[in-house]
This record gives sequence, structure tokens and C-alpha cells, in this order.
Amino acid sequence: MAIKLAALALLLALFGCVAHTCQAGYGFPYPSSAPRKSTPPAAPTLNYAHYYKTCKGAEKIVMDVVQKEIKRNRGIGAGLIRLFFHDCFVQGCDASVLLDKTPANESTEKFGLPNIGSLRGFEVIDKIKTKLEAKCKGVVSCADIVAYAGRDATYFLSNKKVYFEMPAGRYDGRISSANETLFNLPPPFADVTVLEAMFAAKGLSLDEMVTLSGAHTVGISHCSSFGDRLPRNASDPMAMNSRFANSVTRKCKSGSSTVDQDFKTPEKLDNQYYKNVLNHEVLFTSDAALESSKTKRWVKQNLIPYVWEAKFKQAMRKMGGIGVKTSANGEIRKNCRLIN
Repeated sequence: MAIKLAALALLLALFGCVAHTCQAGYGFPYPSSAPRKSTPPAAPTLNYAHYYKTCKGAEKIVMDVVQKEIKRNRGIGAGLIRLFFHDCFVQGCDASVLLDKTPANESTEKFGLPNIGSLRGFEVIDKIKTKLEAKCKGVVSCADIVAYAGRDATYFLSNKKVYFEMPAGRYDGRISSANETLFNLPPPFADVTVLEAMFAAKGLSLDEMVTLSGAHTVGISHCSSFGDRLPRNASDPMAMNSRFANSVTRKCKSGSSTVDQDFKTPEKLDNQYYKNVLNHEVLFTSDAALESSKTKRWVKQNLIPYVWEAKFKQAMRKMGGIGVKTSANGEIRKNCRLIN
């Protein structure tokens, strides 16, 4: 009965989520215990300038499309970063998140409860793939496109302050299951123990978890995704401060279904998020959890000029190596939405 009630609550929350507007957050029945730590399988060696000989100029094609799309709508940039994260945390960085339903598989990752109606950027990936196929057919994987696009979105949303080389050589996966999203993607109501375990299961440290959480400095969230934080519980030491809680409550009751995740610099990728954490001006329980004794020192460290930016580059590169496929268990898709 408890599971059924939780599932019903989730469905009610999702009904309010408008496709292509919900940038982050979801709710779903999640086990009370943290997942077991598992060591990711050894990945093939990725390398820089991977396409220099086989598809010279591939990275520029990706960057040009991403820049154009972000100029049109900066929210797309936040969506591309999140798409990279959601891809890598389920089945590894193999573009499995891009696969559409087919008669053979009617429940792919993009239709999992944490993703449905909230992920965006698929059309951007399609545009990039079309251009790359026209230049060098069957060479550039969709998984590498997702990784490059996440890197380039970081660059443009930071006003060109955060750039890094992204190694490539990933193959596209052939498996995609909506059910796997539930137990691999950190929910917005997770505490620090669950967050630590979920990131450790991907080979990422607690410090890297705090660093990657800084991506919440851009994007929007649906009001239902932090309903557990409102109305404000004054006895909770990690509760929103009263002014912020009142502001968010007014916005959600005004008819708006979404709010900016970072109300200070909503369209800029910077370290403002960590100031918001310490000021109790963040939306999710998982954001507020970073003020715990386990993680607070890294929150403060990331406020030092240029520190977070450097750490974010490294963490994004490391995340890009999770569960990478090879030619033995992957392919180079012709269409990013379908296996060959």
C-alpha cells in the first residue's frame, strides 16, 4: 500500500510537469537504503583529438550548433549539461538516454520517471548528428556528441570562462531501460548518505559529487520537485530561509509551474550555487544536504575564486569515462534515436 501511495504521489507531481520546461527534479519511490557501491568496469582508453584524422573539424561542428542554440535559448545549455549527466549515470556514457521507443523496446530511459517530460536537448543532438553524418558518415558516435555538447554548454553558459578538452572514443550502447533510471539517478529528496553512495557507485568521490552539484546554478525546476520543502519547517536546520521560502511559495502559487534553480545568476554557470547553499536559498533537499558536516568544507572551498571552475572541468571529464562502451558491446549509430 505504501508503494502504491508513493507512486500515486509521483504521478500527481508529474502531471504538472510541462515537457521541455522542467529542467531538474523528480520524485519517485526510492529505497530507504543507499545502493551498494560497485566498481564500474574498466573503460577503453579515450583520447583527445580523437577525430582529428577520421572527421577533422567534428568538435567545431558540435560547438557551432551548441552556440547557436544557446544564443536562441540559454535554457538549452542547462538541458545539455543535464542530458550528459543523465546519460552517464544510467548504462554509462553511451547515448542510451537518446533512444526512442520501438516495438522491440517500449520503455527506454527517456521515458523513465526521472526523465519523462523533463529532459531537453534531443533536437540539438539530432541537428549535430545530421551535420556530422553529412561530413563523415558513420564515424562520430552519439555518445561523444552528448559529451562534447555538455562540455560546450558549460563553456558558453560560463561566458567562455570554463573550457576544457573532452576525450572521445565512446561507442553507442544498444540497451536502454526506463526501469534503470529509478535506481541510478539521484533524486532531489536524497540525503548526503544516499548521494555519497550513488556517486561512489559510479566511481565518483564525495568531493566530486559536491562539485558536479554546482551545475544547479543554471536551469529551472518544477515546483512539485521540492514540495517536500514547503511550507518551510522552521525546526529543520537545513530548511530554506524564511525570505527565500516565501518568495518561492509566491512564485509557485502565482500560476508559474517552474522557478529558477539559482535566483541570483540563473543564466550563468558560476559558483553562486554554493553561496546559495550556505544561505539556505536552494530548492532541493539534495542541495541543502551539502551543508552537512561531511560536505560543508567542499562547499566553502568551491567559493574560492577559480577553484570550483577547475574542479568542475576535472569532474566532467571523469564522469565522461563512466561505463564507456567499445566496438565489442556498442556501435556508431546512424540515427541517435535508434540502434542500427
